[in-house]
Amino acid sequence: MDLQIFSGRQNKENFWYQKGDKIIPATMGLVPSDLTGLGHHNSGFYEHRRSSVVLNLPGLEVFPGDLLVSAGAADYLCHPLLLLNSESKKPRWPFSKRGVQGKDKNKHISDLEDCLSSLKITDFRDYEFHTLKDKTWNEVVEMHQKLPTNQLDLRKQQEAVWELFTSECTYFLDHLLVLKMIFMNTLKYLQTHEYLLDVDLWRLFANLEELSQTSFGFVNSLFHIFKDYIDICETSPSLDFISVLTKYFRGSLCQSHQTYCLNYSAAVFYLESLKQRHDFGIYLKWCEQHDQCRRLHLPELLVAPLHRLTRYPLLLKNIWKRSTDSTEKIMIYSIKEKVEKAIQDLEGKVKWLDNFQKFRHLQEIVVWPPLWDRDKRFFIPECLKHIFKEHMAENILSPTNRHLLYEGKLTLAESTRFLDVYLFLFDDFLLVTKTKRNKKKLGGSDPGLMCPSLTAELQTVIREGGSCTVIDQPIPLDRLLVRGLDPLHMSVFGLRNAFLIQHENRYRQCIAAFLLQAQTENIKRTWIAQITAAISRFTKSQETKKLSSFPLPAEPSEFRHLNQAARLLDIRDQGVPSFQLVAPDLGVASNKHFKGFQSLSHRYSSG
Repeated sequence: MDLQIFSGRQNKENFWYQKGDKIIPATMGLVPSDLTGLGHHNSGFYEHRRSSVVLNLPGLEVFPGDLLVSAGAADYLCHPLLLLNSESKKPRWPFSKRGVQGKDKNKHISDLEDCLSSLKITDFRDYEFHTLKDKTWNEVVEMHQKLPTNQLDLRKQQEAVWELFTSECTYFLDHLLVLKMIFMNTLKYLQTHEYLLDVDLWRLFANLEELSQTSFGFVNSLFHIFKDYIDICETSPSLDFISVLTKYFRGSLCQSHQTYCLNYSAAVFYLESLKQRHDFGIYLKWCEQHDQCRRLHLPELLVAPLHRLTRYPLLLKNIWKRSTDSTEKIMIYSIKEKVEKAIQDLEGKVKWLDNFQKFRHLQEIVVWPPLWDRDKRFFIPECLKHIFKEHMAENILSPTNRHLLYEGKLTLAESTRFLDVYLFLFDDFLLVTKTKRNKKKLGGSDPGLMCPSLTAELQTVIREGGSCTVIDQPIPLDRLLVRGLDPLHMSVFGLRNAFLIQHENRYRQCIAAFLLQAQTENIKRTWIAQITAAISRFTKSQETKKLSSFPLPAEPSEFRHLNQAARLLDIRDQGVPSFQLVAPDLGVASNKHFKGFQSLSHRYSSG
């Protein structure tokens, strides 16, 4: 049979390779050391996205591309913690103060442009299925008259499977291959010519090699299913697609997307830091102006796997709805649930990793002064200071013990001055710190190493080589009181948007007070609401723990014996000898009690 639309030369060149040390399963929310990067959620990246529709999954409402993106989902586990003394760090970029200067810089840029102009990218879409991605199933049926047209239910199912196939073709050809062949391979080519050597391929593209290989295998398998179906449609009236769905959705398809998505936030943030460089900007502009990019920019291409992963459940659900065979429906539904579960698990990993990385960096920037520095009333001789050695940063700021609920910058009113403070509200205590900036700027940290989950205020402090010093001891939420203050009274002292935080001891005596001023009235109300809600939740959790720690009192022996005796009255009318049921229940009772119950049983039986 002449298959016109399937004609074409199959490109058998296999340009993928798999790095064994780079591709790992995304378990426990952990990623390899070179996978992690610092990501920043730039809202400009999320404008004008294709297929940006809201998806509703069971127990999970997602927005394509945004579901798996967190402020700090994939910070780098391998890098040193944030730089508090950045003088020890050597510049990484070629155009920094110690890098290429003046004429050498201009020559470097000129050579880079010449190297890019010598690079030629051939057409990489020469696949048999390339011509099919824009065709409908009806067009295929019309071109092949032997295909059955009278089975409406079967036709609907085929259309749903065809939609999965064509959308995967578009995803593979127009997104993954473009990312790989134009952006990643071009960067590799430049690095072989000693340009952009410090750009980390993994931090930018993650496991794109594995993702491309998996997607190609999936789309190629679906293609051959349709091709075989057209060849033998007279003997096989239905598509044999269940095995392919089972193989890939229960195999590496979801797993490879999970690994990529865990690195996505870091890749976006890393890309933003690289855009500040002139040489990387030239490379990026050259790639994005390529015809096969079709006016898509790198951020829009990088988000494509996230869009695709969140769309799989909808495509599978459409196939399930249009299937009539009960066995097929059960298998398709189980595959759909598998994918939805993978998305939900990934969301949990992203949140866990974000929380882990944030606490990890907080341990570095939060400074805990010793007792004699925190309160001058206490005199501790040098020979005794070793007794007061504390490990607060290790024990208190632990991601396994608590969660950060809210944070922000406020102003603390002291007796003679106003002090910039930064508050951290955890689920069990409030921490008040003062921000300290070094007057002599130490050069700042590498933007590619900045933790994206940190707020803009903390990032500014870190860039300036500063820190957050704890003013007083942490305030447990069950010892904390927050009060809103009358603006009229506070305006006399030059305070606006002020509120008061009190720290009480176990005897309800106030041992510390902080008069805080917010930037706006809304910020003040938000802080009061957040603290009040946190106190309420903490109090309820403590009450629950107390109730669970006190088990219900055991039943007194007298009541237990009476209850067992009462059971004899209930079973007497059933014709069952009382002794047979009393004996097992009294296995742990004494012989004295057993004899008493035996006589009691005889009395009721004879009466």
